[in-house]
Amino acid sequence: MNTAQAKRVLETALLTAGQPLSLRDMRSLFDDALGSDTLRQMLQELQLEWATKGLELTTVASGWRFQSRPELRPYLDRLHPEKPPKYTRAVLETLAIIAYRQPVTRGDMEDIRGVTIGSQILKQLEDRGWVEVIGHRETVGRPSLFATTRQFLDDLGLASLDQLPLLTQVDSPMSALAGMLDDVPAQGSLSLEAALAELPARDEQEIEQDIPPHPHLPDVDPANSHKGEEPLNP
Repeated sequence: MNTAQAKRVLETALLTAGQPLSLRDMRSLFDDALGSDTLRQMLQELQLEWATKGLELTTVASGWRFQSRPELRPYLDRLHPEKPPKYTRAVLETLAIIAYRQPVTRGDMEDIRGVTIGSQILKQLEDRGWVEVIGHRETVGRPSLFATTRQFLDDLGLASLDQLPLLTQVDSPMSALAGMLDDVPAQGSLSLEAALAELPARDEQEIEQDIPPHPHLPDVDPANSHKGEEPLNP
């Protein structure tokens, strides 16, 4: 198989895949006859070939995928108008804390937010496939340590946690995350940077709403692996 044929196979696989493809997935297309460096070169060529089209080839945490360009999304939404699920301030705030401070325990989150975090909030985030338990802290009670998942990064269109906006660059990390998630409307305004630094107390009423479940992606070797450590310096 020559390079042109191999690139055609790769392009077709990416266009028809229901989820991002890792380099391991791509190598399996060719029975490991093509190495990772060759595949990366082909991916770069495909990116250039699609540069002027409505789809773009991009890399996320789980691998590579084709997706519509952001500027075309308003038109595509007209074909399938759906009311997005609403995420409460409590859900987005908790998600932002996990994203920027991971790995964290429920107690850590409660110290930062200044209020008790209901079990349903964490369950919603777990069911959505955005957070998961990655271990336990070696202390009294061995509390669970929560971190974000590859699915969380995929939904944000990110390859790694390093691509999250710096806390010093955004007024509200909670709203920034909401804006990056296509189906998550921003709600209210909160300076999470201040919350993380000053541990303010809040007495607002927590209203929880269901988040539709989302299955986890299979454990594959992504082109850019998900890191559990805290990547930013708030």
